[in-house]
Amino acid sequence: MHAGAIKAMRENPGYSVIWNGPASETDFESQVQIADSAINQHVDGICLAPIDRKILVTLVERAGAAGIPVIIFDSPVDTQTFTAQVATDNAQGGRLGARRIGEILHGKGKVAEVAVQPGSASTMAREKGFEDTLAAEFPDVRIVDKQYGMADFAESLRVSENMVTATPDLDAMFAANESSTVGAMRALKNRPNVKLVGFDASDQLIEGLKSGTIDSLVVQDPFLMGYNSFIAAMTKLKGGMPERIQNIAPTLVTRENMSSPEIQKKINPDLAQYLR
Repeated sequence: MHAGAIKAMRENPGYSVIWNGPASETDFESQVQIADSAINQHVDGICLAPIDRKILVTLVERAGAAGIPVIIFDSPVDTQTFTAQVATDNAQGGRLGARRIGEILHGKGKVAEVAVQPGSASTMAREKGFEDTLAAEFPDVRIVDKQYGMADFAESLRVSENMVTATPDLDAMFAANESSTVGAMRALKNRPNVKLVGFDASDQLIEGLKSGTIDSLVVQDPFLMGYNSFIAAMTKLKGGMPERIQNIAPTLVTRENMSSPEIQKKINPDLAQYLR
């Protein structure tokens, strides 16, 4: 996302990017402080990825009242006081995961779900898309357990191990973000009969895909998300009106297609030219 914003900045002289965020994606208090500081500094625009859809409402509305356009990216917020929203079509991501599991299980089996955390709008949409699609299209594929990893690698591993132990004949797992997928992958390292469909891409997850521990990954396009967020803010500052809701389609990555140029642009973008 940062690299995408820098690319957009370089293409549009006269603008600069101040990049900041909490060390943890569960640290909403730090995010509130960062956003509050940005408003107090009277920045021209704010691109915000809310950790929680309710907690950040007051800050978004305060920025709007101060005349600062706010671009919401990655995850929604429970207010309409924003200029544009740029995000993955998370419900579609969940549907992709459900259809992949339905396919590899041939329409029948037991599935456990490693969810992320209550209140995180983007991952909740993925989970709902996954659950609704399984119920509608694969009635013989049953979700036998669902637990939250709380966006934490160690907790995701713990709940994954608990679910695998509780259901010895488990057929598959679905994990709704990077941390939950890493935890599930570690729990399934010596359980090759359990198929894992995860979400997001990182070096560790790509290695898991190559080794076969992970069957497939639903990946986003964070580079494009960062780029589009900057462009939306700049458009507003120039007196235009950016498209209000901008959904970016996710992609299913498998061992068979991961080497294609199109997929490599999403999972292995050249960040160094923008961030070094």
